[in-house]
Amino acid sequence: MRWTRKLQLVIPALLVVTACGAPAAPQAQNAPTTIPDKPSKPVELNVLDVAGNLQLTQGMIDEFVKTNPDFVSKVNYTKATAPDMPGKLKAEQNSGTSQTHLVLTGTDGLSSVIEQKLVYELLPGFSGKLPDLEKTYLPPAWEMQKLAQGQGVAVTYYPAGPLLEYDPAKVPTPPTSPAELLEWAKAHPGKFQYARPANSGPGRTFLMGLPYLLGDSDPKDPEKGWDKTWAYLKDLGQYVDNYPGGTTDVMKNLANGTSWMVASTTGWDINPRVLGSVPEGMKISTFKGFHWVTDAHYAVVPKGVSADVLAANLALIKFMLEPKQQAKAYDKGYFYPGPAVKDVTLQMAPKESQDAIAKFGRGEYDKLIADNPKETSLPAAQQVKAFQRWDREIGKK
Repeated sequence: MRWTRKLQLVIPALLVVTACGAPAAPQAQNAPTTIPDKPSKPVELNVLDVAGNLQLTQGMIDEFVKTNPDFVSKVNYTKATAPDMPGKLKAEQNSGTSQTHLVLTGTDGLSSVIEQKLVYELLPGFSGKLPDLEKTYLPPAWEMQKLAQGQGVAVTYYPAGPLLEYDPAKVPTPPTSPAELLEWAKAHPGKFQYARPANSGPGRTFLMGLPYLLGDSDPKDPEKGWDKTWAYLKDLGQYVDNYPGGTTDVMKNLANGTSWMVASTTGWDINPRVLGSVPEGMKISTFKGFHWVTDAHYAVVPKGVSADVLAANLALIKFMLEPKQQAKAYDKGYFYPGPAVKDVTLQMAPKESQDAIAKFGRGEYDKLIADNPKETSLPAAQQVKAFQRWDREIGKK
């Protein structure tokens, strides 16, 4: 989903689902019970990014390789979409060769690999190889870590949204409530847009933020507690022309005037304007009384990797959680703020990050983050159910 790089789908032919059916579930595999403090020899790591996370963490990984040549000899980076990633891992594991050694994923991909049992349980078994996460993380990042159910480690965090991003020349007075957004969309059909939640941070943040705004009975239960949200999305869908497959296309449509207003997050507001992909003058607004839906990126280890690879992965993850490395997560605002651990300020970030956020950041963000409640994304099973129902009842249009 990274804005600056074209998405490269690295999907072996084994992955293709034909009329004969989906790939069989991989055989159960347990993580090695013991691993060395460091690999018996340097390993070559294959890292798959399905969240645009490398924009935040590649500098951390590259520095680890540079400073720890006895752990890692080389890193190969590839990219895919979150919906495609589980099939890729299944194909590899069914063939008996886990070619993917580390996956960087958002909550969408995390939910899938947990549900399909595709990655090793790292915690608490290997907690001694990592810092004390509860003491290390920012409190909301620790809450996001709990969603991983021990099967991943959060490496970046942000209070995502939901936000509305709009062209002030076309939208002089933005909506301040879901009801006002519905009325605006009705008056301007085809001019509001959000992406498919299963492959979009802003899309799923918009989806998961609505139950708090609409007063649903249980914002954590998309099946039985979201009656108002599903009814609202169906009403809103009458005035939405299409749902792009990813956020990049949504931002292109905002930039070229196809859309006048879109669902966004802090990072998707800042980063495209830094890069010049979206005009600098675009504005953001929030709904009155909104709750932040927090988001994170995780490192997960596919089943089937060797003990040496697992040792290198754990050492790498520990290194990525050091404050000096976390400061790189400020990036150019892509996941603003970005750091998952405590006491990492913008002043610790590289100068280009400081300059980008000074120019394109929003002064109101710090106050909005401080003053509004924060809710974790849905747990894995509920997130999968929400995406499936949205695909079935909303996106099918």
